Order: sequence, then C-alpha cells, then structure tokens
Amino acid sequence: MANTANEGKKFLDSVHQYFDHAASYSKLSPGILAQIKATNSVYKVSFPVEIEGRIEVFEGIRVQHSHHKLPSKGGIRFSMQVDEDEVKALAALMTFKCAVVDVPFGGAKGGVKINPRTSSVKTLEKVTRRYAAELIKKNLIGPGMDVPAPDYGTGSREMAWIADTYQALKYGETNALGCVTGKPVGQGGIRGRAEATGLGIYFGLRELLADSDILKGRGLSGNTMEGKRIIVQGLGNVGYHAAYFCQQDGAIITGIAEREGGIYNDNGIDVKEAFKHRSENGSILNFKDCKNYENSEEMLELECDILLPAALENVIHIGNAGNIKAKIVAEGANGPVTREAEDVLLQNNILILPDLYLNAGGVTVSYFEWLKNLSNVRFGRMGKRAEEASYRRLVNAIETSSGKSMTANERAFLTQGADEISLVRSGLEDTMINAYHEIRDVMIQKNTPGLRTAAFLAAIEKIGVSYEALGIFP
Repeated sequence: MANTANEGKKFLDSVHQYFDHAASYSKLSPGILAQIKATNSVYKVSFPVEIEGRIEVFEGIRVQHSHHKLPSKGGIRFSMQVDEDEVKALAALMTFKCAVVDVPFGGAKGGVKINPRTSSVKTLEKVTRRYAAELIKKNLIGPGMDVPAPDYGTGSREMAWIADTYQALKYGETNALGCVTGKPVGQGGIRGRAEATGLGIYFGLRELLADSDILKGRGLSGNTMEGKRIIVQGLGNVGYHAAYFCQQDGAIITGIAEREGGIYNDNGIDVKEAFKHRSENGSILNFKDCKNYENSEEMLELECDILLPAALENVIHIGNAGNIKAKIVAEGANGPVTREAEDVLLQNNILILPDLYLNAGGVTVSYFEWLKNLSNVRFGRMGKRAEEASYRRLVNAIETSSGKSMTANERAFLTQGADEISLVRSGLEDTMINAYHEIRDVMIQKNTPGLRTAAFLAAIEKIGVSYEALGIFP
C-alpha cells in the first residue's frame, strides 16, 4: 500500500517503466514521446481552515499530467498518505486511460492530506470548499479546463460541495455543473455513476472470458463468467460492484479481503450480505460460514480463477508475485501490480487485464455526466416516449397480424423506451467491448508481451496524433 513517500516514488517509477516499455514499440519521435511522458503541471497549496475555534493548515495538490486534450480529468482523494509522486503517477494513468477508451480528456489527479474517517462532516465540508476555492481562483478547475471526480476518501457529497463552491464563485456560468463529475443525481449527476467502475470491470472480464484464443492453455473452461472462482481484494465501491455484477452472471466469489482481514468460503460468498455485514459490524471478519484470515494479504496467494485487486496500488510485488496462483489478475485498482511483479506473473502464464483499461468505467461515465451538464438535458428525456410509441405501434401490428394478444407484462417489456441509466450502461458496455478488441488487436499486430503493453501503446499512439495535430513538433 502506498503509505510512504518511498511507495509513491515506486508507483511513479513503475508507471514510467510501463510507459518506456510500450514506447519502445512506437515509431513516434523521441520528442513527442518525452512530452507524452512528462507531467505538465503540479500545483501545491497550503491553506488555513478554522476547526472548532482553532486554525489548522491543510496541504492540497492538483496535478495535470497532459493538456493534449482539454479539459483534463481525474479524481480527488482525501488521505493522510497523499504524496506528490503518487498523485503524479495516478494523473499519468488517467491520461492513458482516457486515451484507451476514447474519452477526450487529458489526465489529472488531486488530493488533500486529511483523514476522512476521523474528521467531522463539518470539517470535511470546510476543507473541501476551501481546497476548491484555491483551485478555482487559479483557474485550475472548470468545465473546459480540469474536471475533478471522486476518488479514495471522497464521494458524491464532496463533489456536490465543489460544484456549489464553483457556482458561487462563477455566478452565471451556464455550464458550471460540468466543473466536476460524480455529483448526486439531484445536483447534476448521472444515473449509473456509482456502480460505473465496477460494472466496467464486469464488462471487461466478460469480454476477456469470451476470447477463447487468448485463454488457450490457461486452464479456464468455457467462455462465460459461469462458475469462475473469484477472490476480491477491497470491498469498497469498486470491489463491491465488480463482485456483485460478476456474481449475478454466475461467478463464485470465494474470498473477500479487506484491511482488517479476509473471509473465505470455497462454496461461495453472498457479496451483498457480506457488504451488509461489514457495514453493520465495521469488519468483514466472522461472516457466516466463512474462514477468517487475519492477514488479508495471504488471500492474494490462494487458488482461484480470477484475482481482483480493487484497493490500492503495489499490492502484488516482487515479494509475493511468485506465489500468485490465479489464472487471471484483473486490476480493479490503479497500479496494483508493480513492474517487477508483472514480469513474474507473465512468466508464470498468468494473464493480466490492466487497470489502464479495466477500471476505466468510472471516467467513461464521468464523461457522459460532463456531456449531460454541458447540454443541460437528461439523457433519454427527448426520445424515450417517442421510442415507446413506436414500439407500441410495432407490437399492435404483430398482435393484429398474428391474432394473438400479449400479456400486460410482455407489452411493458417490449415497449419500454431507453431511460438515462439504460443509455449510460449501454454506452459503457459498448466502450469496454470496443476498447478490449482494440487493445487485443494491438497486442497481436505489435507482438507485445501482454495486454498492458498493448494498452499503453494504443494510448501513446492516439496521444501522439493529438500532439502532431497541434503542430507543436516539426
């Protein structure tokens, strides 16, 4: 886990190593490659906030990795371990992630050194609003400049505070709600955002499991999610929804690891009930019919078909990579596998579905939210009833020609128009399917050693085209 400055540097070095390896397959000029790799700007600020009658100083940071497209995009995390190198690494990943799934943003990331678990709601609101104000007055956020989102330690509440602060300081700006994504639906958010990253992971895994050629010789039978045994590390928003959607499609969740320990049941764990148990008891341990693991890191080394690390970075490293027994490592978190560990996993014939692609569901649906805010209209509002009327005419024609009537439930199912959440999920599914096959094609054409190198390479080539189009380089 990235809880020291040294870990942040390791993470940034790992991202740079992945980039350099993929760049070696590119024919772009060294100058363009150097610009794509470089961090564009770093803004660090210390600001005072009055807390219970005393003044406390908080540290904030915002990194904009790339301006090849604007706005830049990336989450804001609240943690005492916020570190410049870690934030720079996450911002870089956002640049390449957006490019992989064809979301027209540059990459960014931000954070504030604060413990969200021990701070009062009042304190969190004051700090969030002041941090937002510091960025706004430097023109570092805005719908056309840089659009933050939730990350570790933040959520829709914090995004609503940022949006409100922006609207107050930019009074009259019609696109103001587009300054941040991940907001509550009633305050300009979009339906389907909360589960977007986890649902995107499910779509990505489903597409991989249907790819019989890439699975050859890896001991995985069938081309569906049915019966696949999964161990999940991290039951937060991402891990929970990824596990839930996989389980709904027939996967067996055999293990769940969290910071306080882990649970295992060879016959499967009800993800919804386990999440409820942890919410009520403050711990995943002692869930019914499960074996406890006091050291959750041991669970990474258990037998399974799919290992889904969905917590923090660097959890699979050179010290434990040789003990990983999963057939697929699906990176739900950002940077859970170090560069050295990846070499070991690939040597052991373990397939890695990289974070660069797999957890891009969040930024994809954030993009949809941003578009909604700029257009100032809910998706489906103008077309849903027209679609339903068209479907009703079709159903009526079928009933008339066949002489048979449908039940009320059948009619309702067949004549339902697309609402916002169905359009969002359809767009996310299409994005994840297309991106997988694009990465897969690059891997075959360039003969890269794995999907990660192919994903980085696909992103690098797209960004390079953007810089060449800008005429920055001769």
